[in-house]
Amino acid sequence: MMRALFAGVSGLRNHQVRMDVIGNNIANVNTVAFKSSRVTFAESFNQLIQGATRPPANSGGRNPTQIGNGMNIASVDTKFTQGTIQGTGVKTDMAISGDAFFTVKGNGKTLYTRAGNFQFDANGRLVAPSNGFIVQGINADALGNFSSSSAVTDIDLTINRKSPARATQNLSLAGNLNLTQRIIQTSPAPLSEPHQMSITVYDTAGQAHNLVMTFKQVFSGTPPAPDNTWTFSITSATATVEGLDNAGTPATGLLDADQGLVTFNASGQMVDFNNGLVDLSAEPVRIRISPASGGTPFDVILDPGAVNDINGLSQFANPGNAVFTAQDGYTSGDLQDISIDSTGVITGFYTNGVSRPVAQLSLASFNNPTALLRLGDNMFGPSANSGVPVLGFAGTSNTSSITASSLESSNVDLSEQFTDMITAQRGFQASARVITTADEMLTELVNLKR
Repeated sequence: MMRALFAGVSGLRNHQVRMDVIGNNIANVNTVAFKSSRVTFAESFNQLIQGATRPPANSGGRNPTQIGNGMNIASVDTKFTQGTIQGTGVKTDMAISGDAFFTVKGNGKTLYTRAGNFQFDANGRLVAPSNGFIVQGINADALGNFSSSSAVTDIDLTINRKSPARATQNLSLAGNLNLTQRIIQTSPAPLSEPHQMSITVYDTAGQAHNLVMTFKQVFSGTPPAPDNTWTFSITSATATVEGLDNAGTPATGLLDADQGLVTFNASGQMVDFNNGLVDLSAEPVRIRISPASGGTPFDVILDPGAVNDINGLSQFANPGNAVFTAQDGYTSGDLQDISIDSTGVITGFYTNGVSRPVAQLSLASFNNPTALLRLGDNMFGPSANSGVPVLGFAGTSNTSSITASSLESSNVDLSEQFTDMITAQRGFQASARVITTADEMLTELVNLKR
């Protein structure tokens, strides 16, 4: 009788635990990246009434006689199935596809979470809003480069809120110089209308300098006629522009005196381009720009296109449209916006038009994630059976990927939970009936003495 009472009590107690777990699952049906739990039962200690016997020579053996003493909780497991990923439009929201975890750190502790509803704090650090723990990763240098030796640390955009200035290093030219450029002077020598183009370049301090390049058509023969050659000069109101020879030595005044030269063949293809010192066919044509304010001089390569081609400068009997097509310098800029890609790289967009990586989130994986400890605030911590965290990065050392501007939903299945609730309730009721029935039997036993 007493065994039945205790077995019924164990059924009541443990089905109540199952109801507690189901209630917690349902309560977190809308919790970001929540992982549901399940309860598994195991039978309790069995009392051996009679042991098994070996079969004798002329009859069969006997099985052991055992009576169970109820049931216990075998485990409460966390189900790390993937939750649905839903877009939010918030730039700092992130969802993980895969089995990895975000790494966060605070108060001397490192924790792990699937909830990617992050935000920036007042100091420009990416944090979990529930507890202020700082998201971990690696930060890029001022030029957007990641070092292979970079340690995983706090993602901190304060060091990346400005983009340093960069001096112009390359200038590209393209377009047509008009073979039939309008003649503006016939005597004493013919002179056609100059073709001018300009562009803004930047020195090492980010100061802007406007360069003006002027092409003048060359005439020869009798009577004089255009000979497919143009001279050019490059000037600036805020800097001195000089041509560089093979050794990198500047020649003062050459480019102020129309000593640059560009020549075309009869098919309009450029066959020669030089700064008065160096021919393009030998090596890149370079100029040196020295700011009048005393700033650091910087050298620039002029790229007019390929020789014997028309992919850069050309000469046809069409209107002149030669221009500077590109330069790669810029002034300093402030961080204006960010984006996050599938590998967790945070790219910063700056007011000077520059975009570059500023940080990358690290991800952690565990051999046995179901053994992680729930620590509240959507956080997990390692346990003795979870294994140590293996840090990596999405797309390389970690197979998971990150979806930006999205969050992972709870993986709670309400239909499953309500079904489990019914079975838990029926199990509880049946255990209670065992107790009442055993009590009635004990009552009958006591009444035998009457």
